[in-house]
Amino acid sequence: MEGKARTWFTPKQRAELWERWRNGQCVADIARALERRNKSGVYRVLALNGGIAPLPRRRAQRALRLAEREEISRGIAAGWSMRRIAQGLGRSPSTVSREISRNGGGNTYRANWADRQAWERSLRPKPCRRVRHAGLGWSIAQKWSPQQISGWLKRQFPADQSMQVSHETIYRSLFIQTRGVLKKVC
Repeated sequence: MEGKARTWFTPKQRAELWERWRNGQCVADIARALERRNKSGVYRVLALNGGIAPLPRRRAQRALRLAEREEISRGIAAGWSMRRIAQGLGRSPSTVSREISRNGGGNTYRANWADRQAWERSLRPKPCRRVRHAGLGWSIAQKWSPQQISGWLKRQFPADQSMQVSHETIYRSLFIQTRGVLKKVC
């Protein structure tokens, strides 16, 4: 399955694609207008969204903005405490502390990079742990009960939090299969 080509559209092309779709053009006409050799890329974009144009992404109202991240960066450079930085922003000190530690710590914190990372981390849907960590999929496929698997993982990987999963999470992925992960792993 290696080497599959992906059809990427620029934001301008996506906007044109959705506008043409709203105006009633067929997939083949849209593909031609966007100078695509085949219509599968256009169809994929339409199918992923159920034929309904997605709302533009925007930040949550209480999320840190770039200007606030720049203030954090300036505060770090000035040697201010996290409490003083937080007070200047009108934010909780824990918010500032998490922001700094999440983005490299006090010595390497950069506002622009932190803002880009936050935007990337906010993408949905997120891959579940079993997809991100192959070891978890193998463990869960052993026909153990979710409690046994959870306990075994805690003993096997005591220092690695990413390899520790509650039995409720295992139940959800096994029996509800909201994302079909069990079929992909096994």
